[in-house]
Amino acid sequence: MIEMSEKSYAKVNIFLKIADKRDNYHELVSRFVRVHNLYDLMSFVKTSRKAFDIIGDFGCKMETNTVYKAYKLIEKFNGVNEFFKNYGVKIEKNIPEFAGLGGGSSNAATFLIMVNKYCNLNLSKDELCQIAFRIGADVPFFVYEYDSANVTGIGELVSKFEEELLNIDTITPNIKCNTGEIFKIFREKFYKQISKEESNRLLNMKSIDILKELSIKDANDLYEPSLSLYPQLSEYAKENWYFSGSGSSFFKVNNGK
Repeated sequence: MIEMSEKSYAKVNIFLKIADKRDNYHELVSRFVRVHNLYDLMSFVKTSRKAFDIIGDFGCKMETNTVYKAYKLIEKFNGVNEFFKNYGVKIEKNIPEFAGLGGGSSNAATFLIMVNKYCNLNLSKDELCQIAFRIGADVPFFVYEYDSANVTGIGELVSKFEEELLNIDTITPNIKCNTGEIFKIFREKFYKQISKEESNRLLNMKSIDILKELSIKDANDLYEPSLSLYPQLSEYAKENWYFSGSGSSFFKVNNGK
């Protein structure tokens, strides 16, 4: 029997800037990079449950799990419901949850990619992304499987960025950052928008050059709001370490050192 398993990689945001407000969303300008040494392992395993099942250690109810949301959006496709009467989804978690590393989004994307493959749906990446975007703003990036990409809009615009593979270390403090609260305080106290010129400049720069130039707070618009809510984060902001997403993870790039 073929083994059905795939790696579900973490990501970091080399930079993350707010470009505009759209309804309740914020338009982002960001560089997402996959972290090759940090991943969950997703497998489809034989089961006798006859109902959709996720096997793994999660800090949330099944209904709020991104993989379950992905399943609900794709279950009507030909053969999907039948397939999951015989197979469960097993996830070995290594990526810390709610940490700014995109673990949940990555799992949802890996699930869509695997269902597309093993249920022979023959959907293109663009078609998968139409589904992915309904799960969460970071999911399309993971569906495309790029090592490095510029992500704009509210996460739905993903374009591959050609650069050397980055060797990234991450650290995740035991601090649960609430993304909704961070955006709220960003809007109230820290709101700023990146200009078109600066946005285009960063989107065309290599990641290691961006990090050489920008400080932790200039690289990520959410760092200062996060720090105002969780002051203990400052203990981890050491030289050459940067803040990913809305935290609480920090990362450093070892290339060119």
